[in-house]
Amino acid sequence: MEIAAKQGRIGANTLKFIAIIAMLIDHIAWAFVPFASPLGQIMHIIGRITAPTMCFFIAEGYFHTRDVKKYALRLGIFAVLSHCPFILFEFGKPFVNQFYTSVIYSLFMGLMALWAWDRISNPFLKIGAILLCCILAMPGDWACFAVIYVLIFGANRGNFKKQAIAFSIVSFSMVLLAMLMSKHPYSQLFQLGVFLSLPLIALYNGQKGKGGKFAKWAFYIFYPLHLLIIGLIEIYLGGF
Repeated sequence: MEIAAKQGRIGANTLKFIAIIAMLIDHIAWAFVPFASPLGQIMHIIGRITAPTMCFFIAEGYFHTRDVKKYALRLGIFAVLSHCPFILFEFGKPFVNQFYTSVIYSLFMGLMALWAWDRISNPFLKIGAILLCCILAMPGDWACFAVIYVLIFGANRGNFKKQAIAFSIVSFSMVLLAMLMSKHPYSQLFQLGVFLSLPLIALYNGQKGKGGKFAKWAFYIFYPLHLLIIGLIEIYLGGF
């Protein structure tokens, strides 16, 4: 199913670069800015733009790709390549004695869930496969919420109103859950920054835009690279 282009709006590559910048701001804040400070909160709010935007483009990528298997393989490879940089960023060492990994893995499981939704006709097998993807995504950053976001954008592709309503319900539930699980509930209000992604996604014109092949690989390469650099800087500065 192809979506008609909307003139005078933002292409995919521009939105992806906005997401990359927001991610960098967020990760710099986690590494070097006090969480409770006004600046830290603002940076984390901006950073919430990234995950929903990338989930949206995982769904778009599924419908645009000529070969879902190659798309999944590419995501899987970069999930593996991103693991050690992510752990270094989070813990100050490349390996830890627990399975916790990056959002690329969660996006991979989201792609698998969307494939199940689109290709499996038996409703019980379909639901079972999607639930399995959600469970398997739990060790990843953004966990099952990344899977659900991908499904929301994919299942309602072409209908932004339905996407926004479903996204809002899930996002409010996510924020509420985070508040209930936190010793300081109001510290989780920055998670509401995910809603900043909606006006950006609404501007998507259905086209790739400028950037060519470089833009296609930018997020995959930048993600582990910037985590590695920030992690090494943290170690150098004695942050761990």
